[in-house]
Amino acid sequence: MKLSNRKRSSVYNFVNILLLMFLAAGIGAYILEKYRFNVLGKESLLLVAIPFCTAILYYLNGRQIFEYDSEGEALHFRNRNVFPFLQKSLNDEFPKYKLLKFDIINMFFVKRLYVTISSKNNGTTLLKYEVSYLRRKEIADLRCSLNKVIKINNEKKSQ
Repeated sequence: MKLSNRKRSSVYNFVNILLLMFLAAGIGAYILEKYRFNVLGKESLLLVAIPFCTAILYYLNGRQIFEYDSEGEALHFRNRNVFPFLQKSLNDEFPKYKLLKFDIINMFFVKRLYVTISSKNNGTTLLKYEVSYLRRKEIADLRCSLNKVIKINNEKKSQ
């Protein structure tokens, strides 16, 4: 199964640019208010604080683009940001038989996927991906596909 939200990258790019424009307009309005009009007083800090907090919340939400491929003998996870210089992209590929368990955590606006795989060195390795920008159906499909892989792995181990 292949899962990707790459088609919506133009929407995420538009939101990024809109947030930056909102922040620049807030800074400009603050400068004009502070040195020219002086009507709002201390409330003029809200002109910068609100756009700044909105941008911070958007970027803390995680990487926007998530791709998953379970076709073949390997699982492939890719998680990247629309602007590649903001965060390092994650790209992991490993055989299906190494998948031990997974967990999808929902915290307010942030959704994370934790995948535990077996490794030769430590015994297990935990991989973390941001899936906040996936839709509910996409998360359900991802959960179903990973459960199927774990079920097949457990059947092979019991034989």
